[in-house]
Amino acid sequence: MHYKMNKAFVLCSLLFTTVLTGCQVVSVKEQAFNVTISNERDSILTRDKLSEASLNVLSMTGREARICTELPQECVEALKEIPQILDEQLLSTASELYLAKSLQLGKGSECKSSVLTKTQSEEKKQLQKQNIQKCQDQQLAMLDQSIRYSYAYLFKTQRAPQDRIFDNRQVQIRDFYNLAISHLIHVYSERHQAKEGSRKIQVGNSIYTVDFENYPEIKDQPFEKLMSTYNMNFSGLSSITRRDGFGSEFVVVLPEEKRITPNKKYIVDPLNFKYAEGSNPNIHSARYLATTITAVPKSATSIDQIINGPEFQLKLHDPYKHEKVTVAGKQYALAANFSAPYGLWLAENNLGRAAYLVLIDRDDNLIMPHLYMLEPYNPKKKVIVLIHGLASSPEAWIRLTNDIMGDPVLRENFQVWQVFYSTNMPILESRFQINALVQQGFARVANNAPAKKDAVLVGHSMGGVIARLMVSQADITQDAFKLVQNTRIAQFKDNPLFKARLQMQPIPNFTRAIFLATPHRGTEYADRWHTKLARKIIRIPGAFLGAFADTLQGEIGLKDFVKELGHDLIQNGPSDLSENSKFTALTKDIQPSKNIKFHSIIGNTVDTQDTKLMSDDIVSYESAYLEGAVSSKVIKGGHSIQETPEAVLELRRILRLHLTELGLYQPQKVLK
Repeated sequence: MHYKMNKAFVLCSLLFTTVLTGCQVVSVKEQAFNVTISNERDSILTRDKLSEASLNVLSMTGREARICTELPQECVEALKEIPQILDEQLLSTASELYLAKSLQLGKGSECKSSVLTKTQSEEKKQLQKQNIQKCQDQQLAMLDQSIRYSYAYLFKTQRAPQDRIFDNRQVQIRDFYNLAISHLIHVYSERHQAKEGSRKIQVGNSIYTVDFENYPEIKDQPFEKLMSTYNMNFSGLSSITRRDGFGSEFVVVLPEEKRITPNKKYIVDPLNFKYAEGSNPNIHSARYLATTITAVPKSATSIDQIINGPEFQLKLHDPYKHEKVTVAGKQYALAANFSAPYGLWLAENNLGRAAYLVLIDRDDNLIMPHLYMLEPYNPKKKVIVLIHGLASSPEAWIRLTNDIMGDPVLRENFQVWQVFYSTNMPILESRFQINALVQQGFARVANNAPAKKDAVLVGHSMGGVIARLMVSQADITQDAFKLVQNTRIAQFKDNPLFKARLQMQPIPNFTRAIFLATPHRGTEYADRWHTKLARKIIRIPGAFLGAFADTLQGEIGLKDFVKELGHDLIQNGPSDLSENSKFTALTKDIQPSKNIKFHSIIGNTVDTQDTKLMSDDIVSYESAYLEGAVSSKVIKGGHSIQETPEAVLELRRILRLHLTELGLYQPQKVLK
C-alpha cells in the first residue's frame, strides 16, 4: 500500500513539473541562412503571407493574420487603440494589410472584366458587370489607403527616412508604395474604361490629379498607353537597366505619328522633296518613353491629413532629366527603368523580321530608310547614330544601346538615333539616302545646341562601309563612268541625281566614327557559291528602279535602265560587298575626312597573330583595317562582334574618351 502511494506521488510530481515547465522550454537548431533572410525580407509581394514585421504587430491585437487581411480596416482601427504600438509599426502594417487585400481581390474572378462572355444574356451581363465594378471600386479603395499609409510611414514618422537607411522595413514599404501606384492606375483604367493617359483619378472621396511639372514635354500629348514595367519580362535583353529609388516605373506610349506621304513612295531626291508633313516623315521622335510616377498629398502637414485628406497628386517625372525627386522638402533618388521603353519598341516593331522581308523585296513599307530617336530629344546631349549591317536591323545594337542606358556617364551625355534601311539597295544609294536622312535629323536641332556638333557615327559590317562614306570627301563620278564603259550611260554623267550619289561630302555634325567588322575592301565571302546563289535571289527594290526610270523619262525606259546598269554600277547590296565588285573598286581607297577621328573594332576567329590570315569568318583583317585609325582593337569573335561584351566595353571606352576630349567627363582613378 505504502509502495503504491509512493509511486503515485512520484508520477504526479513528474506530471506537475512537466506542466509547469513545458511552456518555458526552448529548443534550438541550425537554420539555413537563406531561410533567415527570407523571414526578414519576404512580404505579401513575394509570398502569399504577410511580412514577419506585420505579423509581429498584429499579434498584439490577438487577431489572426487571415482575418486582418479580410478586414483590414477593422484591424487598423484596433491597432490604433494600442498605445504601445509605435507610429512606424502602425503605418507600415496598415500599408501592407490594405495592399494584401487589394492583391487578394485582384486574384479572384470577381474583379476581372475578362470573365464576361458573349453568350450571357444582356441582363446577366449587366448584373455581372456591376458586381465586377463594385469589386474594382473596393480594390481601388484598398490601394488608395496603402499609398497613403506607405507615404506617411516613409516621410512623416518620428524617425526620418535617412535615420533608417539600413532598415529592411523601409525597403518593403517603398515597394508597397511603388506597386500600389502601379495597380491603382491600371485598375482605374479597367474600371472606368478610361484612356491610360487620364488626367484625373477619383477613388471614393480621394482625387488624384496628374502633374506634368517634371515632364512638360508630354503634358499636351495624348497617351496611347501608360504601362507599368513591373510585370514586363523581356526575352532578348541580357539585362534590364534600371535605377533604384522612390517612385513607380512606367512606360508612356504615344500614338504613332500620322503620315500623309505614303511609305511605299520612293523619293529620289529626299533633300529637295516637298513633304506634305513639312519634314521627312521617316524621322521618328521617341514614342516609348520612360517615366516615373510619385503620389504625394497636395497639401498635408500631419499624418491624419495624409490619411484622410482628399487630394493627392500623381507626379510624372522624366528619369533622363531628373535623377532625384524632392519629397517633403528633401531630395531622394528617383527610380527608373531605362530598358523597358527600348525593349517594348523592339518587341512591338519587330524590325528584325522586317529586315529579312525588305532584303528579298517582300515588304516595301520600309523601302526608304528610317531614323528612330530612342528618347525624347535633348538639345544638351551628344548624338550617337547607329547603322546596322546586311540583313540586320536596330536589333543588332541591343547590347550596346542597353549598356549606354545603363552607364550613368554615357546616359547623361548621349542620346541614341537608330537607322533602319533596306540592305538589298545598292550601297551607294543607301549612303545617299541615309546621308540625307541624318542631315534632316540634325536640321531639326537648334544651331547653338550642344547636340548639333561632335556627334559619333557607328557602323557594323555594311553599315560600317556606309558610315565611312558618310564622313568622307570624294568624287568618284569620272571613275564610275570609266568603269562602266558604256556609251549610252555617258549621257547621265552630268545628271544631278547621278552626280549626287557619286559625289560625297562629310556630314559636319560628326567628329568621330567607329567601324565594327567592316569590309572596307570587300569580302571574298560574297563570292562563295551559296552567297552567289543568295545574291541572285535578292532583288533591288522595284520601287527604287521605277522611281529612277520615271525621273529620267524620255531619256531611257525602265527596261533599258535595268539592262544597262543592272550588272555594272547598280547592284544589290550583297553583290556590292564582293571584293571584286565595281563598288569596292570605286570606294576601297576612300578615307574619312581629316577632321574625323575614327576607330576600328575587328573580329578574329583564327588562332594566329598573322594579319594576313586573321578573319571573323566573313571579313578579313586586311579588309577591316584602316590606316590612320586612332585605335584598332582586335577581339576574339565572329562577324557579329558588336554583340560581344569585349566589343561593347571597347565602344564604351571610346565614347568616354570622346567625352573626355570634349571636356565633358573626367575619368576617375581606379583603386588598385
